[in-house]
Amino acid sequence: MSKIPVYLMPGLAASTAIFERIVLPEDVFEIHLLEWEIPLDKESLADYAKRIAEKIKQPNPVLIGVSFGGILVQEMARYIEARKVIIISSVKSNLEFPRRLKIAKTTKAYKLIPMSLLLNIENLAKFSFGEKINKRLKLYEKFLSVRDIGYLEWAVEKVILWDRISVDENVIHIHGDMDDVFPIKYIKNCIVVKGGTHVMILNKYKWLNENLPAIILNSK
Repeated sequence: MSKIPVYLMPGLAASTAIFERIVLPEDVFEIHLLEWEIPLDKESLADYAKRIAEKIKQPNPVLIGVSFGGILVQEMARYIEARKVIIISSVKSNLEFPRRLKIAKTTKAYKLIPMSLLLNIENLAKFSFGEKINKRLKLYEKFLSVRDIGYLEWAVEKVILWDRISVDENVIHIHGDMDDVFPIKYIKNCIVVKGGTHVMILNKYKWLNENLPAIILNSK
């Protein structure tokens, strides 16, 4: 029997190193890592998703995305037939955004963010991974690889302006009850990981390694 291809997409500005502790049974699954690419000039999220989806060569893959990567894999699923779409520490529509993101969209305040400041690793880590990161700053230098101003401007705008309001009921959502970027109180219909923060791909990897195989293989 051929192995099930599993494609992993990291979060905003993050490298594939965030998945280094994710281990799935090698006799059943074949892991492939997707990376962020610099967007083309004025490239829409839909066109970007289509471009990344073209990198997937295996039929009927599992798509797993973290945070903004979760938004992206949902858009990619418009262009390929996916066996499963699983999002971690992410949202299924803009209705699950916290109030501050909705305000940023209405006021266009995101346009005032000086992206050059985000190139500082501490600021980028807070922006991409949440506020509670001070103790692990050295670690985040390893996990944040995309420090291109054009990419950051594009990515921030595409998150805030994401226009999906209808949820794909087939998307499987795994979310921590202590996520400070996308608070659990705004999230509906998800698998809750107790004590999971926005960076639980890093510190709840044991839970994910234990549970992801069954989640993927479940016929739902």
